Amino acid sequence: MKNENVRERDGMKKGIYILPNLFTTASLFFGFYAIIISIGGNFPKAALLVIVACAMDGLDGKIARFTHTTSRFGVEYDSLSDLVSFGVAPAVIAYLWALAPYGRAGWIIAFLFVVCGAMRLARFNVQLSIVDSKVFNGLPIPAAALVIVTAVLFWDFMGGTGTFHNLAIPVGTVALALLMVSSVKYYSFKDLNFFARKPFVTFVLIVLMFVVIVMQPQIMFFAIALSYALSGPSRLAYRVISKKKKELSEERNEFGG
Repeated sequence: MKNENVRERDGMKKGIYILPNLFTTASLFFGFYAIIISIGGNFPKAALLVIVACAMDGLDGKIARFTHTTSRFGVEYDSLSDLVSFGVAPAVIAYLWALAPYGRAGWIIAFLFVVCGAMRLARFNVQLSIVDSKVFNGLPIPAAALVIVTAVLFWDFMGGTGTFHNLAIPVGTVALALLMVSSVKYYSFKDLNFFARKPFVTFVLIVLMFVVIVMQPQIMFFAIALSYALSGPSRLAYRVISKKKKELSEERNEFGG
């Protein structure tokens, strides 16, 4: 442990990798700016800024791996940035947009989202080397943030104005918070390789999906974000039901049913 700390200090003395950490800083900037914009009441613009922050967050890790510039500093900095951009920012947006009418319960729900996001990030860092890279253990915090901000864009596209007041938002926010700290498995997409040869039909489907998204982005982005958030519990429910059916079938065969 002492040797690791020494190596880490030596690495900090030599400097940090600029490019991936610039993208992390950009993600942090857009997340913080989203908070400022949401305080002014422009929730759709704040939601778009969180989406941009998510794009920057996705690029920093890929750039670090592609250029072999990963570091312990980058991992920790990325987590702190994620907490602001995908924990605090969407919680503030959700509170000002829909939770404020609930008074104390409203800001407690917003805080629950933040604290569950913080625990999700801490658990991810601890389990980084022991969890299968093909799945996430719990809903990733950027995905939870995207459900909230795409809901804002969807509501605005459907003609909503001003703040929004509906029971679905506090219930949904609590559900997202609990999914982040759950053990429900989510597909990570880390094994996708767009540089490898794929069947022609795969390319056609990707193009069609892109066209549909461009036609109605506010609707499709919300549908995709919500579908991903529900994919974990749906997959778990399917496995439980399949297991029960298998057990019942085995019992029937055993007793000659």
